[in-house]
This record gives sequence, structure tokens and C-alpha cells, in this order.
Amino acid sequence: MERLLKILDGCMNEELVQIIISNKRKADVGKKVVVRPFEEKGKLIFQFAEYRNNQVFHVNKEKTEAVYYMKELLCQSYKQIEIITVSCSYSALVSKKGKATIRSRQTEEHKKIELSHNRKKSYILPEDEAVPFLVELGVQTKEGKVIDKKYKKFRQINRFLEFIRDVLPELRKEKKLTIIDFGCGKSYLTFAMYHYLKIMNDYNVRMIGLDLKKDVIRNCNLLAEKLGYDDLAFLQGDISSYEGVSEVDMVVTLHACDTATDYALDKAVRWGADVILSVPCCQHEMNRQISGELLQPVLKYGILKERIAALMTDGLRANLLEQEGYEVQLLEFIDMEHTPKNILIRAVKRYSVSKEKGYQKLCDEMNLHGTLERLLEERGEK
Repeated sequence: MERLLKILDGCMNEELVQIIISNKRKADVGKKVVVRPFEEKGKLIFQFAEYRNNQVFHVNKEKTEAVYYMKELLCQSYKQIEIITVSCSYSALVSKKGKATIRSRQTEEHKKIELSHNRKKSYILPEDEAVPFLVELGVQTKEGKVIDKKYKKFRQINRFLEFIRDVLPELRKEKKLTIIDFGCGKSYLTFAMYHYLKIMNDYNVRMIGLDLKKDVIRNCNLLAEKLGYDDLAFLQGDISSYEGVSEVDMVVTLHACDTATDYALDKAVRWGADVILSVPCCQHEMNRQISGELLQPVLKYGILKERIAALMTDGLRANLLEQEGYEVQLLEFIDMEHTPKNILIRAVKRYSVSKEKGYQKLCDEMNLHGTLERLLEERGEK
């Protein structure tokens, strides 16, 4: 075993292609565990994918912890390991007493293919392993291949999960979290959130998707039941009138049209949500309002007026959230080539109020007084 651990330690670098741990000793473990490297924020991380009962469970570990974890797996749960690198591979059988019989061979013929594989972007949801909800939603085949026409959707889902990953420290594991997705639609991202938080990261969550379309809600509930997502429910309703909960930890609203975004943000503030993720859409309200002598030479062009109004809307929303004690970032959601509605507002509750001195002056001079401002003022008066 000592020699095998030295081999593992020496192979855990950028040239590692994958490690397959299989031939289980116990009935209550997965069929196999596949380990692959990827880079995250300049650090080499190793993703463990355990295949169990037609599902895949992921966990990420750094090198030292990864080697120790594999030792535990081989001593307690599995008998066999195969290590594949760019230039060679090793296989070993491990006895109950921890004795390893090791074989090695050169694999130079795979060098070009495997190096190309290592240069591919590492997604949170792997593109070569079947993820049940992606298969059911038609993004992947049963074999795990991303369907060509759905590749943009696959990238969008993974990009969104990167934003979720960034706010994990704000979500407390010691309590059951309530998360609401306003305007969930077909719920690609709702299912992705649930899978990432509950299954991949073991968060205790209660998740609600809300949408106006009755048939969409029915189909989403059927799929959640089929997948065994017991803490995910979909409800038919309007954002502005929804009162189904009294406390929410994270509010998500993606492409809610026009002032629906404002109602969602207002409810998030009222609940004191720790995290808000919003990708606004169709900012018509301020396009109707915006005026001003200084900008009139460009506002006379309809397409420019629309874009300036959209940017103003999101900028003012961000300012209002800061005034309510949130730390706010405006981030690119996906590339402009996919959709011009690509700004994500990410707000994290910090309980320190920040008031921009020029906010009111800008609003008055450009005649910009939106729904979110009115809703927050009404709440303050009450």
C-alpha cells in the first residue's frame, strides 16, 4: 500500500487523466468512483464522482485530502484502482490486509488525445457524465453526451452554478435553507440549483419555484417527483402577490419581465434574504420614463434609448439594494452573443447601509422613478 500511495502522490498533477476505483467490497457503496483533475482559481482540485443507483454524487478535494480519501476507499470499500496519466497507467488490486499488487504500462499513444482533454473547460456539471435532471430535460443523452443544440443551455447552467458556488459561504449549513426561484419557467436552473446544493454539496434546502403557467408547474412537479427531489416544489402564482413563506434565505429571479423583477427584489429585501441573484429582462418601465435635455441628442435614437434605459434600470436597482444593506455586484451572466439580457445582479446581505449621494439627483434629472423605489418607500412608511 505504501508504494501505491507514493505512485498516487506522484500522479496527482496536471498530467493525470483519470483514476477509476471499482470492484466494491461492500454492497452499500457505489458501483465505482471516478477521479478527475480540474483547475479552480489557480489551484489543482480533484473531483470524485461516485456512481450509485443511476445517480452520480460529486465531491471536490485538494491533493493531500484526495490521496487520503482514496486510501480509505481502497481499504474499506473497493478492491481495485486504475490510474491513467498522459504517458503511463497503473492498475492495482488491494487485499483486505492492505497489500497492493501493482502493474504499470506505457500509454504514449493516448498522449495527444488526453492532453487535449485536459485543456477543455472544467464545468461544475461534467459534460461526459449523465446527470439525471439534464437527461430528463433533454440537455444530455442517457450516456451523458451534451446534445449539440443544447450546448448553450449547458454552458448557461454551469455559469449560473459558478455564481451559486461563489455565495456558498453565505448559506448556513446548520439550518434548513429556504430558496425561492421567481419566474422559474421550465426550471433548468431551479433543478440545477437543487442538484448542486442538495446532492453535490449536502445542503439542507427547501426550494420553491414559482411561475404563472399552470402546465409548466405541473410538468416540473412531475419531474421533481420522478427524480426524488423531495424538497423541491413548484407553485403557480404571481410574484407580486406571493405570500407563501415568512422567511427566505436566497431569492433567485431570472429573466422576470419588466417590473416583475422589482417585486421579486422588494420581497427579497422584506424577507431579509442573505443572497439575491437576479438577471432582469425587458426593462420597459424606465424606457417610457427616461428623458433629459443633456442626453436628448442620443435618446432620440430608439435602440440607444432602450439600451441606456435598461442599464439605468439595473444600476438604480443595485443602488437601492445597497441602501438596504446589501453588497452588490453587477456581473456578466453569459456572453452577449447568446442574449443581450446578460447582466446578473448579485447581492449579499451585509447590514451596512450605503447611500449614493448622486442617486436622487440622477433620478430627478432623468425622470427615473421605478417600481422598486416606490415599493421600498411604501414599506418604509409602513
